[in-house]
Amino acid sequence: MASPKSLPQLLLVEDDETIAEPLRFGLEREGFRVLHAVTGSEGLEFARVHKPDLLLLDVMLPGLDGFQVVRTLRAESSVPILMLTARGQELDRVMGLELGADDYLVKPFSFRELVARVRALLRRRELDRGGSSGPQDRLVSGELVLDKIARRLTRAGSVVELTTREFDLLTALMERAGQAQARQELLDRVWGVEWIGDPRTLDVHIRWLREKIEDDPSAPRFIETVRGFGYRFAAREN
Repeated sequence: MASPKSLPQLLLVEDDETIAEPLRFGLEREGFRVLHAVTGSEGLEFARVHKPDLLLLDVMLPGLDGFQVVRTLRAESSVPILMLTARGQELDRVMGLELGADDYLVKPFSFRELVARVRALLRRRELDRGGSSGPQDRLVSGELVLDKIARRLTRAGSVVELTTREFDLLTALMERAGQAQARQELLDRVWGVEWIGDPRTLDVHIRWLREKIEDDPSAPRFIETVRGFGYRFAAREN
């Protein structure tokens, strides 16, 4: 039997007790440790002190809202963030993803779907804990060096901080450098064939990657758009 400290720790940031308590109870029954914060400021403090494996973050919070929490955390950490929101408008969903959330669920949502999303994000998070790698585990393109085992990207020798989803997407692109990949193919490879969500999530993550690895995101050298089809990582000399 696993000791409590070995169980994944989730931080739930939700001010509505009628939602938070059932979620906390259900998640603990599913084998998670759950911390609960009721404001954005408290959520930030808990995230910094306890360093959870994943955040479940409501958008509408007293004080700092969920968007502000994501923006602040993404400057400090790549912890997976699943946003919980009553807002169904596309603009709100895209804003959360642009700021750095890895996924989102619109209330009301199925508890089973929530658990599935949490487990999927944690599986990717576990890959962050690998050791050093050999040459076969490295993808190199110009000044970019992607270490698949250590899950680290460097550009001209400097580490580039990526979220879990960004790293998986960049890996999928670099593994097939020079090949055009269809949008649905990339969604299936990175988000999973059973993932249900807005396919424009892919475009948001591509834009974010470009901001981190391109000299000029509006004229990308690495991640090229294949109009009407998908994206291609340009093959470059090492």
